[in-house]
Amino acid sequence: MKLLFLIADGMGGWPDEMPGGKTCLEAAATPNMDELAASGVVGVCRTVPEGMPPGSDVANMSLLGFNPARHHTGRGPIEAAAQGLVLAPDDLVWRLNLVSVSELSAQGKMLDYSSGHITTEASEPLLRDLQEHLGDETFQFHPGVQYRHLLVHKEGALDYEATLKIRPPHDITGKSLHADLREFSRCARMWDLLFLAEERLAQTARHTKANSIWPWGQGRPLILPDFKQSTGRTGAVISAVDLVRGLGRAAGMEVIEVPGATGLIDTNYQGKVDAALAFLERGDFAFVHLEGPDECGHAGNAAEKTEAISRFDARVVAPLRQALQNSGGGQDVAFVITCDHFTPIAEKTHTPDAVPFLFWHKDCAPSGLTAFSEAQARSTGLDIEAGHELLRWTLRQLEP
Repeated sequence: MKLLFLIADGMGGWPDEMPGGKTCLEAAATPNMDELAASGVVGVCRTVPEGMPPGSDVANMSLLGFNPARHHTGRGPIEAAAQGLVLAPDDLVWRLNLVSVSELSAQGKMLDYSSGHITTEASEPLLRDLQEHLGDETFQFHPGVQYRHLLVHKEGALDYEATLKIRPPHDITGKSLHADLREFSRCARMWDLLFLAEERLAQTARHTKANSIWPWGQGRPLILPDFKQSTGRTGAVISAVDLVRGLGRAAGMEVIEVPGATGLIDTNYQGKVDAALAFLERGDFAFVHLEGPDECGHAGNAAEKTEAISRFDARVVAPLRQALQNSGGGQDVAFVITCDHFTPIAEKTHTPDAVPFLFWHKDCAPSGLTAFSEAQARSTGLDIEAGHELLRWTLRQLEP
């Protein structure tokens, strides 16, 4: 039986996000997920090991069946794997955001972790300029997608920079930069790089909101076990974000690019659906990731997050159900639908709550639930404590 994982990034939330005390998931129009939950198995899963940060890197690594406590080295190395960068074992790879700050000082605040969701077309020249003027044998700038880029510090894993504890910029929106700048100041090279980059962006980024770089999530190059050898299944990842593509590439999975996939609420839903269906004709496991609910959660926009979840149900879950579950050719396909972590509106960032999941295939014993939601998932008593065991648990359910 083939297996389809559908991930709505950041879909989970807390009560009182919407009128009536509802979460965004409870308020969204989700008839397809509700029907699958009622006729399938529902529970919760802890995708973030205790003591680890609740990032999408950690959580999606768990959902792909790999233990982050064993394999995770940092956010930057995962995205470097997505770009296929050739790295030495002692290189230090930073995720590098283009951000908007009120001022780059202890009195400054993080205004926007994404520089107003700067486009790739606008950001790529800025990174190339930074590489031309600031890149050297120590630091190398690598353009990525939109606001998400990379900084490689050659042999930096051997240096003090590897110990810096810099918060992700999406965790400090509207908050002071003081603690992080104090960390940066412990390393003269990183401190100088921040302010030199600020000077370059003041000249080159005038028509954007980008006025600073923000390196974070540093670590050594990522090494993961081969997915097919681990699971016996040929797999593919379909996502607009580098971290998911990087996890897939590091695990030897097929990485499928979808034109028009933006990582936002206006992504190419049909393109992702078509890509999943095409892959399942030849492969065994498709991991389809949608970023929209998470971005809306970071923005603190409950109405848009609710809409993003509704679109996920209508434009991803519904057509895949129609093609795979109801067409007569899909009786050998099982569904898992979940999120990687919560992104509560009140927090505007990730939290390590156990995430709701549903599992459906044609022989499931119905749960009888009335909806797919955080509360109803908790009510079943099914709790997969180690998130990286969800995939293995699912595969066991499919055994004859």
